[in-house]
Amino acid sequence: MFLDFMSEVEGLLKSALDRCGFAPEEGINSLGLELTPHADLASSVAFRLAPVLKKSPAAIAGEIHQAIPHEFRYVEKVELAGPYLNFFMNRAFLNAVLNQALADNAWTGRMNEKVIVEHTSANPDGPLHVGHIRNSVIGDTLVRILRRAGCTVDAQYYVNDMGRQEAMVVVGLDHFQLDGSKPDHAIARVYIAANKEMESNPAIREEADRVIQLYEAGDPEVTAKVQSAVRYAIGGIEQTLQRMNICHDSYHWESEFVRDGSVAEIVESLEKTGLVAWDEGSLQLDLNDYGFEKKMVLKRANGTSLYITRDLAYHRWKSANSDRSVDILGADHKLVSGQLRVALGLLGVREPEVVIFEFVSLPTGSMSTRKGKFISADELLDEVEKQAMEEVRARRPDESPEFLKEVARQVASGAVRYDVVKVSADKATTFDWKQALDFEKLSAPFIQYSHARACSILRKGEQSEKFQADLLVSDYEVALIKKIAQFDLVIDRAACELKPHHLATYARELAESFNLFYRYSPVLDASFELRDARLALAKAARNALRTTLETLGISALETM
Repeated sequence: MFLDFMSEVEGLLKSALDRCGFAPEEGINSLGLELTPHADLASSVAFRLAPVLKKSPAAIAGEIHQAIPHEFRYVEKVELAGPYLNFFMNRAFLNAVLNQALADNAWTGRMNEKVIVEHTSANPDGPLHVGHIRNSVIGDTLVRILRRAGCTVDAQYYVNDMGRQEAMVVVGLDHFQLDGSKPDHAIARVYIAANKEMESNPAIREEADRVIQLYEAGDPEVTAKVQSAVRYAIGGIEQTLQRMNICHDSYHWESEFVRDGSVAEIVESLEKTGLVAWDEGSLQLDLNDYGFEKKMVLKRANGTSLYITRDLAYHRWKSANSDRSVDILGADHKLVSGQLRVALGLLGVREPEVVIFEFVSLPTGSMSTRKGKFISADELLDEVEKQAMEEVRARRPDESPEFLKEVARQVASGAVRYDVVKVSADKATTFDWKQALDFEKLSAPFIQYSHARACSILRKGEQSEKFQADLLVSDYEVALIKKIAQFDLVIDRAACELKPHHLATYARELAESFNLFYRYSPVLDASFELRDARLALAKAARNALRTTLETLGISALETM
């Protein structure tokens, strides 16, 4: 929709620049197109040409304006505003937007890429905590955005089954019993107990080292123990993810890449670079010439591999099986991810696109799985659901307990997801359930309620297949149509830049625009012809809100 309008504007500008003999620099948005309050689309290309042409931006803009062709499809007019060129939509475009938004298959993306998105990938030694939630929500939202953009996406979980943490779990299971609680929580208690036992019994560490060696060597008994413990823990982790409407398409285990010889091939290839040598009892890759003082350890003295080595093999596999691969990583992985990308470059492997996120915190403080001090995602979700139940019950006191429970569950999940993803990944954030559940503020419940309100209008009004879109001329009606039009632009931008907060911002703006329309443009009480037109707009807005919420992984409730 909006991309069609933008495409026409780009064509007009390029034609005008060609007529003027101007050649802007190549690159993303070389025409300087941007959304502004003063126009539907504005171009600042004159500023980019000024240093080359040695003219003022205003003079250049004037020449371009004179050269713009006068045959438009969706453009109403082009205004010259000093150094800027402002483009405005015509009625034909607004009507086309409305008709497209009424279709069930609206908003089908144009991208055609095979993408692998790896997210969550938490160690199977305990439950997810709040830090993991941001990884999972960002990752899952990007998966949904990329699919909406037209990509084929495989959401992957990379299972760390060969690390010391998992070895400690296996040793712990030899010494302590599972307590029958949720699987990931039960595994955490065993892991914590094993670490505590190690403080007074150093032999525990030796047992863990032995497990690592035997598992990498493929010992059948140890392999069965490790894989059983991993699957048990991941079963609990999956239950938590399902509460947030998150799932993975495939799981890839570290051990896969050891067993098939990929890790050995990676080490052999890196040794040929001349940057690998044994130092202080381990095989290390020297990346000092690439800005890393700390060397990358590839192999321990006992011959076992490390996480980074196996990760290199995994990334080589991802590169060979996708057009794009995306990693969602916490800020504490900046150094390691930087080393990994350099090492992949040395191997001639395409680097992943990495989304680094800062951590989400709670007033309760720090989290550490090993010491047993953490706020689990389950505890957070339980508390938010409890508070959501109070909010929903206060609004709908006469509803059944089953209705209240289900709506509270969907509201809580949406509140957590939206509060996490609305902030740019590179900014730290604190989760505040009171703000996240505020139906009157800019939160997920606010957006969900807007969708439910649109559904309510449509239930009360009989819709006609024929309506006069030209009657929708008020500022609030036109603004809502234009906001609906922007959906494909937002999806395209979020998919290209891997920034899901763009969609969260759009969802809030769309809900605000719909609520203004609802307040100032009465639907059911309008005259017959205007009523039909406004019902069509309400349905288009409902469709846009529903699609936006679904792409954010939030339930589009029809009543709440």
